Amino acid sequence: METTRLYRPVGLKEMELIAESDYKSFPPRLEWQPIFYPVTNQQYADQIAFEWNTVDEFSGFIGIVTVFEVKIAFLEKYEIQNVGDKNHNELWIPSEDLDDFNSNIVGEIELVNVYFTNRSIESTNAELMLRLNRFRK
Repeated sequence: METTRLYRPVGLKEMELIAESDYKSFPPRLEWQPIFYPVTNQQYADQIAFEWNTVDEFSGFIGIVTVFEVKIAFLEKYEIQNVGDKNHNELWIPSEDLDDFNSNIVGEIELVNVYFTNRSIESTNAELMLRLNRFRK
């Protein structure tokens, strides 16, 4: 079984829901979110987390970059979309396909970077806060 590494920048609430799944799945999209978009490289995920999530109240003023492995055979039906610079590559997974996407994740969803601000909200999930705080500088 071959996998590929994908990244997803998230805010605090989404990260709390990922933690509730034991780091095995992404939560369902909200009504106004028809697409789930993981990205293909950490540089782009870092850029989104830092530039968008840290200034967004809905994200808790914190940018979190996750990484995970997905079965390549499942992803073959989705085209990589370039949405700007040469490294701005992402997959557009319709929200109705998210359960199938989650079932094709191999292993855990891991943290690879966290961007805090002086306005970052803390999680009430103590175990998650321990993981997040490992990235505090």
